[in-house]
Amino acid sequence: MSVRGAALLTAALTAAGAALGLGRDVVVAAVFGAGPAMDAFLVAQGLMNLVLGLVSGALAKAVVPVVARAGAEGLVTVRAALGLSCVVLAAGGVAMWLGAPAVVAVLAPGFGPATTALAVDLTRVVLVATVLVSATNLLAGAGQAVGRFAPAASQGVGFNVVMIASAALAGPVFGAHALAWGFVVGSAVRLLIQLPAFGWRLPLPSLRWRDPGLAEVVRLVPALLVGSAASTVNTLVDRAVASTVSDGAIASVNFAARLVSTVDLVLVATVLAALYPKLALAARPGRLAELRGLVERGAGALVAVLVPVVVVVVLTAQPVVRLVFARGAFDDRAVAMTASVTAVLACGLPALAVREVCARTAYAVGDGGIAVRSALVAVVVNVGGDVLLAPRFGVAGIAGATVAAGVAGAVVAVVGLHRRHGALPALTRPLLGVAAAGSVAAVAGLVARWLTGGVPDVVAVAVVGAVVLVSYVAVVRVTAPGPLRLLLGTVRR
Repeated sequence: MSVRGAALLTAALTAAGAALGLGRDVVVAAVFGAGPAMDAFLVAQGLMNLVLGLVSGALAKAVVPVVARAGAEGLVTVRAALGLSCVVLAAGGVAMWLGAPAVVAVLAPGFGPATTALAVDLTRVVLVATVLVSATNLLAGAGQAVGRFAPAASQGVGFNVVMIASAALAGPVFGAHALAWGFVVGSAVRLLIQLPAFGWRLPLPSLRWRDPGLAEVVRLVPALLVGSAASTVNTLVDRAVASTVSDGAIASVNFAARLVSTVDLVLVATVLAALYPKLALAARPGRLAELRGLVERGAGALVAVLVPVVVVVVLTAQPVVRLVFARGAFDDRAVAMTASVTAVLACGLPALAVREVCARTAYAVGDGGIAVRSALVAVVVNVGGDVLLAPRFGVAGIAGATVAAGVAGAVVAVVGLHRRHGALPALTRPLLGVAAAGSVAAVAGLVARWLTGGVPDVVAVAVVGAVVLVSYVAVVRVTAPGPLRLLLGTVRR
């Protein structure tokens, strides 16, 4: 399959999974609201992600280049990696099962006794899925390495269908336990979806740990381990601090993050999927100008499209959250908390896009250290920001720490790329033009928001969105025509 075909297929299936993921969050919010039960489930899920983030994510990323070079013979390495991950995760899962009360007390120090006990129960259920998720990640990566993209991109569809059914049908009867067992069943479905890439035969784990391919995978793990674990650590710290703010704070931060990450998944991830192969081809001696141009155009186009999105989300956060989540148990208090987090998190999207482009460029030139340093700085800033801002600003302070971490990570990635490879593009001029257009659009949108006070939420969002888009495009055509042309060309293709 060509790069363009793979990118289009992946983008389409990912978008379908993202839409169902948002639908899952809507159903979960309606059934459980933003309260202690949802907080307990998210902490339990975060504990499982800690195990997976330290092992599974790094192994899954490391196996791709090895299998891509080995072709069909790479299945031996995949089986060996499956065996290694099963042993490590089984041991880690048993330890987490036994130590769940102590770990939950650390991850959610603000929980009361009842919520803590529920979180411990849910943790022990969700840990059953660790091996399933690890196997899915490895098989999805191996399938992509041999040109089978559909199963990996489809896994979110099956998982979210199961979670929606669990929340809607079993949630009112079994409470948060329905979500935990739905997570386990959904993880099994994700694994089954990978089977077509391997002729409907599940590769069995192997203990042949002397395989040369596995040795190469293990050598790649340490650098990838930091990047895989960084986002998980940030999430765990956010939830630990949120547990001390109020009941439902963890759930509100999660729902807001999911809403904002949908924009990231549909826009940023799709553009990066098409950009990454070109960066890899340009990362060769004598092609620095081409590499710099790709970084400039990619980052410029992403920022150009994200700025008006940020303006609209910030101005209409509360009506957007009401439209998406305000059903059933998701009350006005939950809407207010989630909207405040959504508005702040949206401000970090442009920095996130620049950071991701620079990180992909660093991997393309074979310098994973830049991405690792960027991730580490982001963790330090996020933890410090949570501790300083949450006591004063509540959940909005936690979101502010996340944005500050993204900006710091982007700065480290840009500076590192320039110092080590001279690949810093001429971004200043287009970004200033985009910022000027965004400022004009923000003023126009603010006026439109004031004029639409009291109208139905859907009308307010539509009017503000239209005003922001029209004013932004009118100005950016003059101040930053390059990124706009590239963006429009990408949309047409």
